[in-house]
Amino acid sequence: MRLAYGLFILIFLCSAGPAPAEDVYQTPEAFIAESFPAPSSMFSLVLKPDETLIPKISKIMGSHYKPGPFPYWKDGGRTVWILEDIGKFEPITAGFLVGSDGRLERVKVLIYRESHGWEVRHDFFTRQFEGAGLKRERKLDQPIDGISGATLSVDALKRMSALALLLHSAVVQDGSTP
Repeated sequence: MRLAYGLFILIFLCSAGPAPAEDVYQTPEAFIAESFPAPSSMFSLVLKPDETLIPKISKIMGSHYKPGPFPYWKDGGRTVWILEDIGKFEPITAGFLVGSDGRLERVKVLIYRESHGWEVRHDFFTRQFEGAGLKRERKLDQPIDGISGATLSVDALKRMSALALLLHSAVVQDGSTP
């Protein structure tokens, strides 16, 4: 009986598959430096969501998301946001450069921790976000094609893109400057 139980545990552990690795494609610091090459842009500001912004964040990210303070970097009317959201089980870290026109200039997956869906890191996928804006404070105004087998990762990047645009608009409306 003990042998059968031990064999069952061994088979179960082996069938669980490898633990997800943390693949760092670019550090957040390098993304920020690449987006804003001037050294004066390297300090971060912080957006603390107020009672009017929190429900909008929840509409985009879901009620499970805890909207804490969001660090961001600003150069003129452009902002950079480093955001995280859960793919299937693990967080995905991505960088977002929002232009002064309130549209995405660049999206890049910086750190990917899931065992599946890593295809979202490729330029052929992230280029689709370029030029996207926000409509009705929760959805992107242009379609994003999915990737078979990476649906949850695609959805996470769409949510984070919408969040970056929402946060950018909150900063621009506030008139916050470094």
